[in-house]
Amino acid sequence: MKIGVLLSGCGVYDGAEIQETVLTLLAIDEAGAEAVCLAVNKNQHHVINHLSGEEMPESRNMMVEAARIARGAVHDLSTFDVSNLDALVIPGGFGSAKNFSTWAFDGPNGSILPEIKKIIQQFISDQKPIAALCVSPVVMALALGDSELHPTMTLGSNLEKSPYDIQAFSAGMDQKGVSSEMKTIREISVDEKLKIISAPCYMMEASIVEIRNNISQAIKALIQLI
Repeated sequence: MKIGVLLSGCGVYDGAEIQETVLTLLAIDEAGAEAVCLAVNKNQHHVINHLSGEEMPESRNMMVEAARIARGAVHDLSTFDVSNLDALVIPGGFGSAKNFSTWAFDGPNGSILPEIKKIIQQFISDQKPIAALCVSPVVMALALGDSELHPTMTLGSNLEKSPYDIQAFSAGMDQKGVSSEMKTIREISVDEKLKIISAPCYMMEASIVEIRNNISQAIKALIQLI
């Protein structure tokens, strides 16, 4: 069983969230499946100093950065045959909303990279499950927004502490035809019809143990849908 892990770079503020990615790889391995890391061979939107939060005057490639997490074992999405994969996971991090899409700047009116839209639509068409973690449901929303499909997903809950405006994020997804659910860090959302799993992860204030448990829930549910 092979599960693709789609990475938008390396680092929470400008790429893939590292802890979410590593815990995803761990959960997949613990489940007895094989993780296959994928990335887009293009420059990310910008580079952020993770100490100061300030933008840095340089450019970085998403695939090169993703290789840091994958220990070099990352495939170019443009040349990899995704038909060999049984499922797909998209970890969170601002890269989903800055590199894979422009949601961070344009909200539900944002654009999405054609190759990201293509792989999502292909998995949905082939009835293969997708797990969107943290903020990545916004990527799913943009990929399916012009279709007749209306997935059920979560970005977290406004009933518990979050560093983000969960209600505003959810309202934006609703504009794209998503049915948004409020889920805590101890819960996941499962759209059994479209085979889409979503989990709040670091959209909520949580410990790394809570993040691990949330991702483990998502991966177990993902495998059950394969």
